[in-house]
Amino acid sequence: MPELGWIVAGVVVVAAAVLAWLLWRATVRNRLERDSWERRSRADMASIRESAQVAAETIRADAERLLAQAQERAREALDDVERRRGEMEASLTAQRAELREVRATQERRESRLHEREDRVSAEAEGLESRAQRLEAQRTQLKEQRESLRLERDQVHAELERVAGLTVAEAKAEVLAEAERQAKLTATALARDIEGAAKREADKLARSIIVTAIQRVASEQTSESVVSTVDLPSDDMKGRIIGREGRNIRAFEQITGVNVLIDDTPESVLLSSFDPVRREIARLTLTDLVADGRIHPARIEEVYERAERRIHERIEREAEDALTEVGIVDLHPDLVPILGSLAYRTSYGQNVLRHLVECAHLAGVMAAELGLDVATCKRAAFLHDIGKALTHEVEGPHALIGAELLRKHGEHEDIVHAVEAHHNEVEPRTVEAVLTQAADAISGSRPGARRESLEAYVERMENLEGIALAHEGVLRAYAMQAGREVRIMVAPDQVDDAGAHALARDIAAEVERNLSYPGQIRITVVRESRATETAH
Repeated sequence: MPELGWIVAGVVVVAAAVLAWLLWRATVRNRLERDSWERRSRADMASIRESAQVAAETIRADAERLLAQAQERAREALDDVERRRGEMEASLTAQRAELREVRATQERRESRLHEREDRVSAEAEGLESRAQRLEAQRTQLKEQRESLRLERDQVHAELERVAGLTVAEAKAEVLAEAERQAKLTATALARDIEGAAKREADKLARSIIVTAIQRVASEQTSESVVSTVDLPSDDMKGRIIGREGRNIRAFEQITGVNVLIDDTPESVLLSSFDPVRREIARLTLTDLVADGRIHPARIEEVYERAERRIHERIEREAEDALTEVGIVDLHPDLVPILGSLAYRTSYGQNVLRHLVECAHLAGVMAAELGLDVATCKRAAFLHDIGKALTHEVEGPHALIGAELLRKHGEHEDIVHAVEAHHNEVEPRTVEAVLTQAADAISGSRPGARRESLEAYVERMENLEGIALAHEGVLRAYAMQAGREVRIMVAPDQVDDAGAHALARDIAAEVERNLSYPGQIRITVVRESRATETAH
């Protein structure tokens, strides 16, 4: 009850203060009115006593209410303590039960371990007794083996005495006689088999090759180094030449093809050893004649368009060849490389048609021999793909083609057949040998190749290669059937004096490295252009 005491004390203090104040006020007013003040003060005192009693009763009521609240809170706190104690007792009970369960499990595990130890001890005793029995049997067998060896030695000694030979001598004599007889028999059999195999192989090879040649019909080689462009009239020749030969010079410099204008009515000739370059020039001139506008800028524009058309035609040629052979899964990057072989010849023979022909030959022979036709055709079709890169990569075209195919994920059997078709690598598979046979048949048939054209093309390529090897050279074209080389240089890298020195150096290098009839003229062209656009 400390709170109630403090409240009562506070009320008493307040009442005392009020009483003192009232007394002071009464004293100050007028001592003369003491009697009336005393009367009033007595009345006030009565009123104060009543107020103090009311306040005391109010304070007592508040104190009782606060006491009741405190008792209620105490009862709630006791209930909460009882509840928590019950929960803790329940938790402790559960934990004790769990511990009893764990202890029981551990006791059962220890019991099983004791039982297992007993069984292991019993098994160990049994194994030990068994080992003792086995050791006794081993000793007995050893004694029996020794006895048998002694008896065998006695038998061998008796046999040697009777035969007059030792066992080793008799064995050696028997083996020598058997070996001699086997060698004689094997030699005779091998000779008979080898002779029969050679006869059958020669007969079968002739039959397969003749059948393949008969079943594959190929066109004859007929390559030309000139193309004819028809003109609507002879007046067009003057427009092609241009003022002071400006148009024809620009055309030859841009295309790298020699334009021959003679007395032949309504036609001009385009001469070049490179069939791709010649075909681009033919398309360019045909479009220029049809359009009628012929000047250097127009020539460059039409030439670029014709070049794009030729590249599209190259891809179409490759796709047609692949369809004809039956190959549908070739890497896309190899398609334009194959298509460029349609404009390349080997000893006058079109290389792409040569590949198609080899594929058909290899397929026919593979079918006759019972081999995988698709693999043999694929190897034969791809064997000369390296010829498309011989200007860009040094080395034999067989190894170049094999590396190209290996880079693009071709099977190793195909790659080996390609790299071995000219014996740069020793052939190890039947497909490689069959590829060699198909290549030889296609190249050696009558009318397939012409040596002179290949030598001519090689000389043209060597002329251009010598020129392009010098610094500052942009383009080089062998023209006039190899009697002239026109070289375009970068004007910012080669000045006028350097152009004359470059012509002398190239001429000297051609004299040292090439053999050719007559003489070759080296022409170096240095041209500067300034272009602005009027708006």
